[in-house]
Amino acid sequence: MTNIIEMREALRQALDEEMQRDDNVFIMGEEVAEYNGAYKITKGMLEKWGPKRVIDTPIAELGFVGMGIGAAMTGLRPVIEFMSWNFSFVAADQIISNAAKMYYMSGGRFSVPIVFRGPNGAAAQVSSQHSHCVEALYANLPGLIVVAPSNPYDAKGLLKASIRNNNPVLFLESELSYGDKMAIPTEEYLVPIGKAKVTRVGSDLTIVSHSRMALECLQAAEILSKDGLKVEVIDLRTIKPLDIATIAYSIAKTHRALLVEEGHYFSGIAAEIGFEINEHCFNELDAPLMRVCQRETPMPYSKVLEKETLPNIDRIVHAAKKLRRS
Repeated sequence: MTNIIEMREALRQALDEEMQRDDNVFIMGEEVAEYNGAYKITKGMLEKWGPKRVIDTPIAELGFVGMGIGAAMTGLRPVIEFMSWNFSFVAADQIISNAAKMYYMSGGRFSVPIVFRGPNGAAAQVSSQHSHCVEALYANLPGLIVVAPSNPYDAKGLLKASIRNNNPVLFLESELSYGDKMAIPTEEYLVPIGKAKVTRVGSDLTIVSHSRMALECLQAAEILSKDGLKVEVIDLRTIKPLDIATIAYSIAKTHRALLVEEGHYFSGIAAEIGFEINEHCFNELDAPLMRVCQRETPMPYSKVLEKETLPNIDRIVHAAKKLRRS
């Protein structure tokens, strides 16, 4: 059986089921309890689980992230909510210097089973300080797993898998996707970390993307199909570890690749994937790689300029047609 639910409900179900399964799981962050979460992900959780397992914090990310890491080192499984991943920069020292490195520095004596989650990337006119895509920043660091689901089904299964993982996981959600609806199973399921998914099969061109942009790519692929271009779309689902095998298998079939991400061009996820494609399957390429990313500018507040800055369906379609001609 399935139910049609929103992304926020899928995330809430994952949290609720894991708290039911394991008494060591708890939630901590700004407004997660009394206010039901800034985006209502934790609605009703305080009433059900009480203030010892759903904990409101001050606006002090460095402090409560450090508390969460300490709790994880001593046997608990915290889920830390950032009201926005932009605010994680305040806690970067804890994430980078402690969460990512403690297992290594302790010679394997201290695991850090902690999940950091919240909205990543642009929302609707939240301007330059609240629109960062953080995946390229954190994926550079050994010791961190980076997950970025595009739909409610994957969000639930990946969040459950992340909570059960014994390593620090950065779980990146798109604020613009919280209202997206999808039919998901009523029975329990997990989505494996580190496994991409082919969401559309094609033979002429491979498009690789993640998070909300993976949905834009599917729409672009539908438009391109009317022009006779058979596009294969890969949703990474997990940024790190990267499933390069699925990408390479697809390129061996299509011989062309377009890389799409919401983040910036320079030192981005597309740049990393592009190099790995060159490294692992260069001889399969019949045309140079292309990418569509956010333009190299801080995010404007203007709705018109914001739309122009972000990758969009028109830019993806244009790049794909150019790639086909090359």
